[in-house]
Amino acid sequence: MRGLELSRGYFEEFGRPMLEKDFPEILPYLAAGLIGSGSECLGFDDEVSEDHDFEPGFLIFMPGEEIVDRRTAFLLERAYAKLPKEYKGYRRSLMAPVGGARHGVVRTEEFLAEKLGRADADLTVRDWMTIPQQSLLELTAGEIYFDNYGEITRIREALGAYPEDIRLKKLAGQLLLAAQAGQYNYARSLAHRESGAAQMAVFAFAKSAMSAIFLLNRAYEPYYKWSFRALRALPKLSIEAELIEYLITTDNEPALAEEKQNVIEGIAADIIDELIGQGITKAVCGDLEKHAYSVNDMIADPDIRNMHILAGI
Repeated sequence: MRGLELSRGYFEEFGRPMLEKDFPEILPYLAAGLIGSGSECLGFDDEVSEDHDFEPGFLIFMPGEEIVDRRTAFLLERAYAKLPKEYKGYRRSLMAPVGGARHGVVRTEEFLAEKLGRADADLTVRDWMTIPQQSLLELTAGEIYFDNYGEITRIREALGAYPEDIRLKKLAGQLLLAAQAGQYNYARSLAHRESGAAQMAVFAFAKSAMSAIFLLNRAYEPYYKWSFRALRALPKLSIEAELIEYLITTDNEPALAEEKQNVIEGIAADIIDELIGQGITKAVCGDLEKHAYSVNDMIADPDIRNMHILAGI
């Protein structure tokens, strides 16, 4: 059983009836669902995922103490703790009776502070530049089962994608790094007979190319162990996942090295085609570095445009 399916079933059978029966006075201010960390929130969980942090449960979001006071919050936590300990053959953790790190009752502002480093979603340019994509994805992936108050839904909508100038700044930086690593330093490292440096260049190209592809899809990149899984599911340039995997899983013997350089150039060409298709570059060449600066020139806000090109990395 998938984690989201397990969570929703548990909520509908036990959570919703508990809330409607015992907390009707605060029900208009609550939300419930499963978001945050965990492969189940991305829909990537499988049988391997069940070896840790896999159990029936959900999150109940409540606003600040001015609406839901401490005593009511405590009673809600106790009610959650008393929900059945087993569901569909899966047992809840005994280590954290209130719900554990990923489940239970939480104030929305505290959840935001954990993920964003601030208690609201009114992000500054600096916030957008520095908050890890993984954290933004944890807030916007998963599923909300109901949101009577509307707060968590508004937050998820506000954080659903990067503002365009931020996307372009981050994209420009990744394009520049990909160019330096793949189109320049890979071959030069091999010429210097620095095989370790050459392989690091391949990895650096792969990482930046993947990040650029997520940005071209207007999607947040997940934690690295799920990057390939997520890349293969993207609507644009998903085919590059197989090519990037080839690059980082093969060695650099002369015959292979030449082929790998061709693959790097092919990936670069595909990315450039997408840049042109989106109308975010005016460069006319196969050099990712020139396209990086052209993308940066497309940024409307002069303060963001004039930041160092790697400011968003």
